[in-house]
Amino acid sequence: MEKWRWDRFFDAFPYIWDGLRVTIEFTVLGSLVAYLLGLIFAVLRQLRIPVFDQLLWMFIEFIRSTPLLVQIFVLYWLVRPALLGALPIEQQRLIVGVTALGVHYACYTSEVFRAGIDAVPKAQWEAATALSLPRARTWTDVILPQAVPRVLPALGNYTIAMFKEVPLLSSIVILDMVYQVKTVYAADTGGAGPEAWFAAGLTFLALSYPCSILIRKLERRVGTF
Repeated sequence: MEKWRWDRFFDAFPYIWDGLRVTIEFTVLGSLVAYLLGLIFAVLRQLRIPVFDQLLWMFIEFIRSTPLLVQIFVLYWLVRPALLGALPIEQQRLIVGVTALGVHYACYTSEVFRAGIDAVPKAQWEAATALSLPRARTWTDVILPQAVPRVLPALGNYTIAMFKEVPLLSSIVILDMVYQVKTVYAADTGGAGPEAWFAAGLTFLALSYPCSILIRKLERRVGTF
């Protein structure tokens, strides 16, 4: 067995830092898409539009039932050339990566938003009806301000999960932490040994674990409302 080398462990961190910015960028952008699209899906499901509701349900179940990596490949190799072929390749990869993460997690956050909406007391809907509020104002002024705070901890958990799945985008040459270790560091040093992967894993742990603690505190805080 090859002896552990601390120099290779510490040498990996400059490469990891280079990829960390990219990892955070895709996590933030993907989360924004997932939250917005998930909220739209949840509201549309609540409206129960005939046929459209069933089609939306089928789409959500399809995305939830297939691997994210497969969805990334489908978007990159089938959809990208037809819709994004005129853009620079870096922009194409950015759009594909953010779209894949955002749509995938939107299908999960939509159920979170639905649970938050269902938790709003029925009396609130009745009061809005009694006041003859327009449907749009009922949603924006009554329902969503009560529903969204209830689901913030669950959304935070999905953001952490997304952060840990950004490395899947290295398969389409997104220069995240895993790509930096697997390709750039390996090319410069003659191979990425266990030291470099351990350093990358520690970086994920150092960022994910404190966030999970904050989310648990937020869950307790929300539970007291």
